[in-house]
Amino acid sequence: MYSIVDIETTGHSSKITEISIFVFDGEKVIEEYTSLVNPECVIPPFITNLTGITNAMVGSAPKFYEIAKKIAEITKDTIFVAHNVNFDYNIIQKEFKDLGFDFKRKKLCTVRLSRKLIPGLKSYSLGALCSSQNIHIQDRHRAKGDAEATTILFEKLLKLDTDEQVFRSFLNPRSRQATLPPLLPKKILDELSQKTGVYYFKNEKDEIIYVGKANNIKQRVLSHFYDKSKKEVTMCLEIAQVTFVETGSELLALLLESSEIKKWFPKYNRAQRRASESIGLFSYEDRNGIMHLAFNRLKLISNPLMKFYSTTECRSFLEKLCEEFELCPKYCHLQSNVSSCFHYQLKKCNGVCKNEEPINIYNQRVKKAIESIQYSAEHFVIKQRGRTTDEYGYVLIVNGIYKGFGYASKTSNLTSVSDYLNNITALKDNNDVKRILNSYLKKNTDTIEVLDNVVIELNSFNLFAS
Repeated sequence: MYSIVDIETTGHSSKITEISIFVFDGEKVIEEYTSLVNPECVIPPFITNLTGITNAMVGSAPKFYEIAKKIAEITKDTIFVAHNVNFDYNIIQKEFKDLGFDFKRKKLCTVRLSRKLIPGLKSYSLGALCSSQNIHIQDRHRAKGDAEATTILFEKLLKLDTDEQVFRSFLNPRSRQATLPPLLPKKILDELSQKTGVYYFKNEKDEIIYVGKANNIKQRVLSHFYDKSKKEVTMCLEIAQVTFVETGSELLALLLESSEIKKWFPKYNRAQRRASESIGLFSYEDRNGIMHLAFNRLKLISNPLMKFYSTTECRSFLEKLCEEFELCPKYCHLQSNVSSCFHYQLKKCNGVCKNEEPINIYNQRVKKAIESIQYSAEHFVIKQRGRTTDEYGYVLIVNGIYKGFGYASKTSNLTSVSDYLNNITALKDNNDVKRILNSYLKKNTDTIEVLDNVVIELNSFNLFAS
């Protein structure tokens, strides 16, 4: 027995506005239930334009808790079927969870079944599939119309699977078919690497929509499909392809991931998907000889100590620097129009702003703070595990600037900057890179190799305050 379901929602908030269920025994529909649902929130205009469902229409409709018992009863002991099944199933499951109940049913996806039983189509949207199979959709983007069309499509798929092998394999919990994105062939998942590297999610247009890094690529990719968060569910509906690049080490994967996010600006990456840096940190000495740390727009600073994406980010960094080196917030331009800083009252400032600390002593701490965000060595490499046992990977720093990473044979004799530059994948230096390197170097200073006989103090690699 199958319950073929379609829901309409409010869009971003994913609250149900309409639900339709056709109970199908494999030959005929034996029961049907359709209802508008009061989502208890406003329906956005673009959703109304798509579905025709207005706020007025759902105003007097039952709320979900009022129809939850009916939904549970009508779908009991049935296989839950839908087009993009994880979308409908997860939303209904969440509605039940919010009421304090579990909703668990076996699942089948008509998108995945269609890809297997009707191969070679350009699109597997409900509209495209129904058009290819001469199925008329009455009231497209309304729950009953779409559920009815899905039922007719499902009946055709049952007949195409003459020996029922496809349906049995899809219902096998070990097959993972029910958890995979509807547009993603299982073969792609089977061929994923289980090594460290970077993976790319692509949509039907071959556009990169997400970039991630993993110590085990296949395992990490699978974790996205099991994640029930709204962002993950929405993203998974678009995934049609997964590609990957093995890097050998986690550090190189982190650096490549950061670079690729800034190159492609994938729609589902948020953390490092930012515009170019616009704020610069700099230092100067005032007429009293006190060293200041200050920030301004990057284009107004000739030689910034560091670059930031926003004033907020810069201030946050300065606050940590003040705390670590006991600097005065007044002379770090974090507190303005004050004769003495508030930190002095909390005994977190030694009193340079109250003329109680010698200026030269204070300036020494400012210099140490500046040194902590700069490389002490000009040229060095960070050795890493390679992609194979015959090579090693490395990160190259030249003149205190990250140049990228590369790979070299273990039998090669690379000793100079030029040697390493010849094998490198050139990448841009930025604050995200510095964060990644800082975090790594705090725990792995033994992997550093200095080039051109430059002396290096390993304990000075504090690029960012923790």
